[in-house]
Amino acid sequence: MIEALRGLGYSTATALADIIDNSISARAKSVFLQFAWAGDDSRIVILDDGDGLDAAELDAAMRLGERSPLDHRAANDLGRFGLGLKTASFSQCRSLTVASIRDGKLNCLRWDLDILAASTDSGWHLLEGPAPGSEHLLQPLLTAGAGTLVLWEKLDRIVTRGFSQQNFLDLMDEVERHLSMVFHRYLDGAQPPLRLSINGSAVPAWDPFLKDHPATWASPTEKIRCPAGSVEVQCYVLPHRDHLTSQQEQEKAGPHGWTAQQGFYVYRNRRLLLAGSWLGLGQGRSWTKEEAHRLARIRLDIPNSADADWKIDIRKSTASPPVGLRSKLTRLAEETRARARKVFAHRGQPVSVDRSRPVMQAWKAEHSSCGLRYKIDHDHPAVRAVLEEAGGLSARIRAMLRVIEETVPVQRIWLDTTEGRETPRTGFSGEPPAEVRSVLMVMYKNLVLRKGISPALAREQLLLTEPFHSYPDLVAALPNNVSPGEQDDICN
Repeated sequence: MIEALRGLGYSTATALADIIDNSISARAKSVFLQFAWAGDDSRIVILDDGDGLDAAELDAAMRLGERSPLDHRAANDLGRFGLGLKTASFSQCRSLTVASIRDGKLNCLRWDLDILAASTDSGWHLLEGPAPGSEHLLQPLLTAGAGTLVLWEKLDRIVTRGFSQQNFLDLMDEVERHLSMVFHRYLDGAQPPLRLSINGSAVPAWDPFLKDHPATWASPTEKIRCPAGSVEVQCYVLPHRDHLTSQQEQEKAGPHGWTAQQGFYVYRNRRLLLAGSWLGLGQGRSWTKEEAHRLARIRLDIPNSADADWKIDIRKSTASPPVGLRSKLTRLAEETRARARKVFAHRGQPVSVDRSRPVMQAWKAEHSSCGLRYKIDHDHPAVRAVLEEAGGLSARIRAMLRVIEETVPVQRIWLDTTEGRETPRTGFSGEPPAEVRSVLMVMYKNLVLRKGISPALAREQLLLTEPFHSYPDLVAALPNNVSPGEQDDICN
């Protein structure tokens, strides 16, 4: 049975998260992970400073299914099935040792799957004490004098054929990224915050919602009453990349990238169960993860009394909303996706400084029976100014614009965006202010000198023109006096 349970599908990161759940339930303030590379003798140690277990409690904790998932649980309990410690550990190793100190007394039990396999009887041989030669590995617990230590040895599901020390280091990075996401509300914001470290380095919190950024949109928190307890929902639309530094953009992409991290984030007792999923919701068919909705993330908190209704599995990695909630969650998600798509499509600047008047955009989308077509708007001030002054060149300029419209590399842009997981930079993004100002001055001089518009009105029009609406400070700094002698610059 134990060999069969090893195939439940844990990764090393999800298995370690299950062990840390037990530490949090035991009121630990610190959890220390140690990865020790020694080839086939490599090991992983998890040490916490929680309440610890007495002999009877440890014996119960080491038995499979000792507690029924139907039993009442404390509101802050992160467990459910009474299997997590064992199934998570067996998924990664063949030797599991758990040592704990309660009231100054050390208690230690061990499972060794090789000994079970070699046994000639049908007994469940739960062993006392660490494996011979591993006694020194309990020293950190003895030094601390309290808490619990979990030791994984014989890492047959991790250290497989061809697995190298570099693979072990890469695994540590993968585990850190996962734990920083799963426990981010414990690592940042909890009082006191949980201290979590890997080989002495603190694991930082990864906030998927970028709540502290001024350009992040957040809905009011909504509580939905359910038979199994209230569900709390809050919707977020993250800032467009134009509002993020390079470091922020890289960090907030998450472990799997911007597109993969969109969707619902399901929490139970502040512990993240599911990161970035549309939960099978959608109109007609289930939504898929698309680039246009990459900025949409929705926080969803459920109580641990709702595990059965939400179909939470042993690994705490899947969830399915009850039928009675699906329409409500679909509506909230639709609104968030629409808002995220708008921010994405408008490069993070959906409105102008004057919010009552729309921004004049250089491109427009036209729908017809033949399909969707993108066209250059000839009424855009930059385009209109050239056409009005073109004279005999007008026909050739219009032909050139038509060629540009008919050769927009839509599919290439789509492939570069989805495969490269980044949006092409536009709107002078990343350009020095001097470059933007030089183009802006050409537009400004045309309005003032050729059109006879006052400087104040010219600046107002530019604030309503794409892409200059994104640079109100540069527009405001335009000079009131423009020399007629500078008029020739417009044509150069």
